[in-house]
Amino acid sequence: MKILVTGATGNIGRMVVNHLVDLGADNVRALSNHPERTAFPPEVEVVKGYLKRPSSLPAAFEGIDRMYLAPSLETVTEVVDLARQAGIEHIVDLSGDENTNWHPIAQAVDKSGVGWTHLWTGEFMENATDWAEEIRATGEVREPYPSSGNAPIAMDDIARVAATVLLGSGHLGMTYNLTGPETITRAERLQHLAKAIGRDLTFVTVPPEELIALLEPAMGDYAGYFVNGLAARVDSPQVATSTVADLTGHATTFATWAAANADLFR
Repeated sequence: MKILVTGATGNIGRMVVNHLVDLGADNVRALSNHPERTAFPPEVEVVKGYLKRPSSLPAAFEGIDRMYLAPSLETVTEVVDLARQAGIEHIVDLSGDENTNWHPIAQAVDKSGVGWTHLWTGEFMENATDWAEEIRATGEVREPYPSSGNAPIAMDDIARVAATVLLGSGHLGMTYNLTGPETITRAERLQHLAKAIGRDLTFVTVPPEELIALLEPAMGDYAGYFVNGLAARVDSPQVATSTVADLTGHATTFATWAAANADLFR
């Protein structure tokens, strides 16, 4: 069985390749727009290609049985049609439900005629690094909703699930809703970081408008959507699922992630 990992030099794609190798896969092809930047084990075949440049894909798809599909909205319909033409039998896609921007990926895969497994995720634990500069400079985080709760997931857990599904059986037609193993509030998240770096950190509650204004230069109109989402999860926090642990045997807690990444916040 030959497995292709697209977006193999992206954050999650790189981890998928590594987990496949760790799980014993010996026929892995990694797709990268910059093969010269890769440093995969020698048993991994690295080929040049880019999801946003479908003309680069037919050769990479040749002989592939299963594929991890990194999210690329602009070209997904053409990409999955090429996968079908190449005889790929199973696509494991990183996408999202109808409330996310990534749902069109799942829809395109559904319609492709190729067997599929959807991996749906919410917020990544790595998003906490958005606080890093503020924490390093002031020891504070200024946000409006300290009790907003969700269940962030580590990127490495997503990759481990993807590798497990690609190598396993019984996953065709399944949609896996992936979260971290616990629901935590924004304030609790900050305290985990404080413990990890050995420094007192303070959550300063500010009006929503202050955070929106801070985020707008980088996020544009999405800043308001993001802050409204924080507000919604005060009374309706995201419910954690056990899917990651069920599929792979364990899931990363935010405290564990914070300890492993403490230097980013010091």
